[in-house]
Amino acid sequence: MAIGYSNGANIAASLLFHYQTALKGAILHHPMVPRRGVELPDLKGTSVFIAAGTNDPICSPSESEELRLLLEKANADVTLHWENRGHQLTEGEVHAASLWYSSLK
Repeated sequence: MAIGYSNGANIAASLLFHYQTALKGAILHHPMVPRRGVELPDLKGTSVFIAAGTNDPICSPSESEELRLLLEKANADVTLHWENRGHQLTEGEVHAASLWYSSLK
């Protein structure tokens, strides 16, 4: 399991994009799509939590949605959590990520 915020989340997402068995899951706070135009490995059995801000000037909501769709297309189980904030890490999203992690089987 990887946990990252901003560039750390981008690095973890890049691992998911390139290596099928690098991670069993990831908590990505405010990530961007790490790379476009690549075929993702089959991520079946991989759980991903994405936290995003509806007013994020660095990572737009459409970027978060695109990442969710790409990971789901690769068979990952993705949860996208929205906060009505910008690019900052919030207590609410950390709590939501904790609850999500606790719910994994």
